[in-house]
Amino acid sequence: MVRKMRLLRPPPVCEGAGISVIAPASFALPERVERGLKALRELGYRPKLDEHALERGPLYFAGTAQQRLASLHAAFADESTSAVMCLRGGYGSNYLIEGLDLKLIAKRPKPLFAYSDLTGVQLRLLDRLGLPAFHGPMAAADFYLPDGVHLESFRAALAGEHYSVGAAQGMRTLKPGKARGRLYGGCLSILGSLLGTAWEPRTEDTLLFLDDTGVKPYQIDRMLWQLRRADKLKGVRGIVFGEMLDCISPGAAPDLVEDVILSALEGFEGPIAIGLRSGHVSRQNVTLTFGVEAELEAGSETRLEMLETAVRTPGLGARH
Repeated sequence: MVRKMRLLRPPPVCEGAGISVIAPASFALPERVERGLKALRELGYRPKLDEHALERGPLYFAGTAQQRLASLHAAFADESTSAVMCLRGGYGSNYLIEGLDLKLIAKRPKPLFAYSDLTGVQLRLLDRLGLPAFHGPMAAADFYLPDGVHLESFRAALAGEHYSVGAAQGMRTLKPGKARGRLYGGCLSILGSLLGTAWEPRTEDTLLFLDDTGVKPYQIDRMLWQLRRADKLKGVRGIVFGEMLDCISPGAAPDLVEDVILSALEGFEGPIAIGLRSGHVSRQNVTLTFGVEAELEAGSETRLEMLETAVRTPGLGARH
C-alpha cells in the first residue's frame, strides 16, 4: 500500500500565462537567457525576468543569497505569473533553503521548474508543503537550445494531463520488475550533500529518480553506497536513473556506469531503469513531477507513468 502524501497542487498553467524567471544559483550567459526567453514567448507564454536574474557575482553566484532568496519569494508572490522557472542550476541554492518563507509560498503555490543544484529547494518545498516539484527544463539550460525540451511532458504536466515516458525518452531496463510509489528524487550529488542536515531527503515509499552529470562511475558507486548506508534506500520501491550524461571514465567500457549501478545496488529488490532524459540531458529534457504517485514497469518494455496530476484538475482541490 503506497502511503499517500497530501499535495499542495497549484492551479494549471495555460498558454498565455506569465512565468517568473529567476536565477537562484549560478549566473547564466546573457545570450542563452535571451534565446530561452524567446523560445518561451514563441510557445505562447509570457516570461518575466527577475530584476536580479542577470547579476554576476559574488563568486559564481547570480547575486547575493539575500537577493536570490528575495527573488524567489517575489516570483511566488507575483499575481501576474502562474509558474516559476529557473535560468539554470550551477551552485548556490543551498544557501536559500533555510530562509524559505513557507507561509508565503503556500499562499500562492506555483509550479517551480528546476533540476540539478535546485534539488534541495524543490524537495524542501515538497517535503514541508507538499508542493510538487517540476523536475524539468530551465530557461537558459534547455529552452535556449533548438531541441532542448520535451514539449509533450512539459505541456501535460502544466495542464494536469496524465502522461507516461519510456523507451522513446531513453529509458531501458537494468533490473526487471514492476512497482508503484511516490515519484521523488533529483540530482544524486545534491541528495548526498543533504544527508546529515535538517533537510535530509524523505525517500520512504518512493520511486526514486536519480540524475547526475560529469561524475565518474566510482563516484556514483560512492554516492549510492552513502545513500544505502544512511538507510535512504529502505522503503524505496524502484529506481530510475537519468541519462547520466558524461558519467564515464577515460578508456573504460561505455557501459561501466551500468555495471557499477548494479553492483552498488546488489540485493535491491525493486526494478531499476536507466537512461530517462530528465535533468542533465543531451536533448529533449523531460518534465517529471515529484510527489505524485507513479508506476515503473521495467522489462521487455520500460515505462514510467504518472498516475496523478501535479496541478489541480476539475473536482480536485488544492490539498489532496
